Amino acid sequence: MELRQLRYFLALAEECHFGRAAARLHLAQPALSQQIKQLERELGVSLFHRSTRRVEPTEAGRQLTDYARALVAEEERARVHMRELATGHAGRVSVGFIGTATYDVLPQVARTVRARLPGITLDLRGELLAPELVEGLLGGTYDLAVVRGTVTDAELRVTPLRSEPLVAVLPAHHPLAGRRSVPLEALADAPFVIHPSQSRSSMYDRVLAACERAGFRPASLTEVGETATLVVFVAAGHGVALVPRSVRSLSLDGVTYVPLAEPESVDLLLARRANRVSPATEQVASVIEQCVSGT
Repeated sequence: MELRQLRYFLALAEECHFGRAAARLHLAQPALSQQIKQLERELGVSLFHRSTRRVEPTEAGRQLTDYARALVAEEERARVHMRELATGHAGRVSVGFIGTATYDVLPQVARTVRARLPGITLDLRGELLAPELVEGLLGGTYDLAVVRGTVTDAELRVTPLRSEPLVAVLPAHHPLAGRRSVPLEALADAPFVIHPSQSRSSMYDRVLAACERAGFRPASLTEVGETATLVVFVAAGHGVALVPRSVRSLSLDGVTYVPLAEPESVDLLLARRANRVSPATEQVASVIEQCVSGT
């Protein structure tokens, strides 16, 4: 029993007339009759009562109608789903976000994909560090990663998203908190709250390099993994910090974000594997690029 035969059977069961069913199927009437007889032989049961004026399903034919409709509908759903997969309008895509992109980029991407590509299921992870994201891309945990710093692995393809200025995060009671901008050297004597050191976070080297250009190295450093926790530490009076401007969307009582008088910036990148990228992944990558360019 083939799906093609079931379509022929359904057309005849619904039309109750060989001529009309054949016309609907764009098939010659003798060919339709032959296919129905072949189906009846395979099933070992008569499916239609035939007369010169009318064709009516037998009890077996009526029973088969429900099965046939369900099977044909399932096949059509499978065809549609395969087309959606092929064009990137269906599938599952896992995206990891560096901590500082978790607050503005991640929510926009989630809303936009849900509105434009409802057939795609997103697995979103935020507050991650760059090395973890790169390792996850190479290992297949993530299909896409929004990272900062530099990604040089030959197995990954990188697209620049934006260059973002750093801003100072100060406790609300800090003497410089009310300024329109602050020279970075004015924070030379303050303890710094910073992302983890060495290869664990790209922001660590960026912040220290900015301080060195301003002529100092922070007297003390408190390393904190998550950006939200970093800002909470500043609010609690543990020091000051430098973060990308987008972190201002993380509104917490007790802190003030102040632009730097001499701009320092950090790049945001989109990374994916150079090979084996699904159409759905490319669709989501395009959404990420559009969301960031619109901010």
